[in-house]
Amino acid sequence: MNTFFVAQGIRRAGLGMLLLAASVLAPAMSHAQQQPAPAAALRAKLQALAPQLERNAFRRPLALESSEAADRLSGDVYALVDHPFARVSDALREPAAWCQVLMLHLNTKHCAVKNGGTTLAVAIGRKFDQPLSDAQVIAFAYTPGKADANYLNVRLSADTGPLSTRDYSIVFEAAPADGGKTAIHLRYAYAYGTAARLAMKGYLATLGSDKVGFTPAGQGNYIGGVRGVVERNTMRYYLAIDSYLDAPGAGQLEQRLAAWFDATEQYAKQLHEVEKSDYLTMKRHEFQRMQQPAAS
Repeated sequence: MNTFFVAQGIRRAGLGMLLLAASVLAPAMSHAQQQPAPAAALRAKLQALAPQLERNAFRRPLALESSEAADRLSGDVYALVDHPFARVSDALREPAAWCQVLMLHLNTKHCAVKNGGTTLAVAIGRKFDQPLSDAQVIAFAYTPGKADANYLNVRLSADTGPLSTRDYSIVFEAAPADGGKTAIHLRYAYAYGTAARLAMKGYLATLGSDKVGFTPAGQGNYIGGVRGVVERNTMRYYLAIDSYLDAPGAGQLEQRLAAWFDATEQYAKQLHEVEKSDYLTMKRHEFQRMQQPAAS
């Protein structure tokens, strides 16, 4: 465009209009500048956690955080995994992959992708082999978020769960990191009501009385209670993701099962529940059941 006509247009618009435009655009630009891209924000978080990632009781580049509110629990794992981002993104962007991940957890008895990939029907039960009819199904909405060459975001959410639990949220995000590694963040959270609170209180007073989490509580002890519960489960889900990334192939189930169990045994004080032979037998049966046309 001819610069003369541009200049004439500016004169006709007047300085007042230019100032008005600037006053409208400046706050928006300032707000955008204050909001880092999610990939950059994730890398910045891990950079801030660098001292914890380099030296910790986990013996791996990992940091675990948890919080307890009046009716809500949450756990967060930040970690570096020894896989390039492209491999992580390819492995974890499909809903079927998340069924494979969730099934490694002791309490997950069955998982099916439904409604064209928008729902995961996840059956939750006890830490031993049991009929599927005895498990309780949680319908997780599967929501793929932003996914590009530098960032992946996946969300699983459910309105209701067993007893009076509700507002389940599993959020996973990943971004490339230095050295061919990937920065990841896993968040696991849920809310609970009176029934769940009473059930948890009974469990912690009996079978779970000696269970602890990972956050130090002084004099060589660790926190217990409901924060200990959410920390243990967040860690189990993280180890499931890590084990799946090591062996994501359809023919690598045995490798995944063994890797997950062996990883949990590194933190036996918190995570040991069953013997390896019992775990493998149970999970083989549960995965076989997943291949049946209809759950029985």
